[in-house]
Amino acid sequence: MTVAHPRRFRNQLTAQAVLDQVVRTREIHMITLNRYRYSEQRSCKDLTELIESLNGQPRDLIKELSHHVSDEARHACWLTDLLYDLGEEIGTPPGSSYINEFERLIKNNAVLDPEDAVIEALAAINVTEKRGCEYFSAHIKALKNADQTDENIKIRETIAKIMPEEVGHVRWGNRKLAEIAHKSPEHKVKVDAAKRKYMAIEQAAFESGMDVMAGAELRRLENLIKVVDTLPVWQRPQYLMEHLPETLLAPSLQKTRIDMIQKAWQRDPINFVQKFIPMFFNADLNLKK
Repeated sequence: MTVAHPRRFRNQLTAQAVLDQVVRTREIHMITLNRYRYSEQRSCKDLTELIESLNGQPRDLIKELSHHVSDEARHACWLTDLLYDLGEEIGTPPGSSYINEFERLIKNNAVLDPEDAVIEALAAINVTEKRGCEYFSAHIKALKNADQTDENIKIRETIAKIMPEEVGHVRWGNRKLAEIAHKSPEHKVKVDAAKRKYMAIEQAAFESGMDVMAGAELRRLENLIKVVDTLPVWQRPQYLMEHLPETLLAPSLQKTRIDMIQKAWQRDPINFVQKFIPMFFNADLNLKK
């Protein structure tokens, strides 16, 4: 059976390399925490919509999803309290949204029967939870290696409270998908196909939230084609035409670029000219100072 694991950003940057840098700059650190909060909060809404769409069946899954909502709400509360106590923002995070891009890419007008819809929902939840575990684990390690200030310790303790439940969500998803796959060879094919599809979608969404450098639109197009390649042949043309315009135009990408350029110029005009502009056009991923 296909095993879905998050991949590095453009096959270069590990989660640990990213988080080691994040914890060194307080502003970016706080934005990252707020993105965690936003994702946990948004998961409650998305899971609730899934429960409503299933309309009570299968009963066991409805019960388990309800507990999942409770967990995500608790995580959102912990992160909201953390940011509130630190005097930080608890509104919609700035920049391109991973979760919005993920939801955009999973939209598909293809009609699914109820069982296929469950398989796809479980695969989507599972791959995003794995990304969350990867980043929480790297964040905890980065904070252990950072200065042991009261703030950093408080942040680490909050993420450490969330981590075991996120691991539990991944194990639950693995188990549910395995149970379905073991029903028959046909079910195994469906589960493997859903895993490949949502691995491609999640990677595309993840990279869209990280990559704002020159040429990002073409890299988004490459990732979109990878998603298209996971679909049944008869679904590919329609899916591509539905998602191509926003992939190439990407209004949120342009806004993020403008905000980033303005901040870089305001902070240090000399550094902006000497370092930022070359980095932007070369899409340099070297994070070492």
